[in-house]
Amino acid sequence: MGLAQLAGLLVGADESLRWRLIAEFLEEYRWEPADERLALLADEPDSTGDQRWDVFLAALAEHLAARDGHRAPSWAEERSLRQFWFPFNTRAARVDAIVHAPAAFRRRGVFVAPQELEVA
Repeated sequence: MGLAQLAGLLVGADESLRWRLIAEFLEEYRWEPADERLALLADEPDSTGDQRWDVFLAALAEHLAARDGHRAPSWAEERSLRQFWFPFNTRAARVDAIVHAPAAFRRRGVFVAPQELEVA
């Protein structure tokens, strides 16, 4: 499953299902051969109907590409939020995310701790 297909599955899903789908994507991504992973990020996803999740997907694409030694797909470059978003909005989660959010997320205004991206 590519990131564009993931975006389609996120449309209309509740938060719990969205995180399960993200976890499934991350698990599948990990098992793909390294030379095929970039193709999973290449196609620009349609909007999920929620700007926060659209930006999250851009940050995820950049984060995963960077881990594999590549640049972010060009479609992801301009996506960012005007107001910070903490997907896990408890006091402890906010502090953890502020301190440890990966750069691709932080620069877009999405504050998520790295362990939230290692759920699978």
